[in-house]
Amino acid sequence: MTQIFLTAEWRYLAMLNYEIDPAILRPLVPRGTELDNWNGRYFVSLVGFQFLNTRVLGLPIPFHINFEEANLRFYVRYRGPEGWRRGVVFIKELVPRRAIAAVARLVYNENYQALPMTNVVKQEKLNGQQSYYVGYSWYFNQRWQGVEVQAQGQPAPLLSDSEEAFITEHYWGYTALRNGGTAEYQVEHPPWNVWTANDVKFDCDVARLYGEQFVKTLQAAPSSAFLADGSAVIVRKGQRIS
Repeated sequence: MTQIFLTAEWRYLAMLNYEIDPAILRPLVPRGTELDNWNGRYFVSLVGFQFLNTRVLGLPIPFHINFEEANLRFYVRYRGPEGWRRGVVFIKELVPRRAIAAVARLVYNENYQALPMTNVVKQEKLNGQQSYYVGYSWYFNQRWQGVEVQAQGQPAPLLSDSEEAFITEHYWGYTALRNGGTAEYQVEHPPWNVWTANDVKFDCDVARLYGEQFVKTLQAAPSSAFLADGSAVIVRKGQRIS
């Protein structure tokens, strides 16, 4: 098992999931992996969350312990010695600190971009039920943009064959390297509980931030939207697989 590179908590994950034509994703698939699907459907997900209590190689980095992240990702699988490993590939990851983006690009060759960011998490009683509002925003192209999710009640455990389980239970990351190879890293966390979102907003200059090829997909209504409670996580050091 490879060395632990990072530990943290990921909390209040707002997850908007969009069905997409796999032809759009195939040019982005790292060598040696293949697109993963759920019941023949392919997805990209917009995910915003809190990154808390961050430690790199066991050490806290001043001013880089608690921050927001928003990423656009899709799903692949890779055949390891034990069988299929289900993983994610990030199209772009947004963070508010330049140093975080620089380290992620250097260590994992991930497509990080540093932008001003903020988040809001509110809890209140509404019609006798606990209500949650979670929002993640970034400043891009001279205006604030972002994602908002509202949910009510108590979170529920994942059903093993559900779309929510497919989206959340990918425990590997895959990155295309500059020389054409592929790097793999493992992410460890327990299964999360989720709320189904009852109201969602997504405002973004998709073409400028992610590319024209994603405009049609991300301007449509999401296939599903939910809020995950999150947990402590471990991210292990990456290694080249091809």
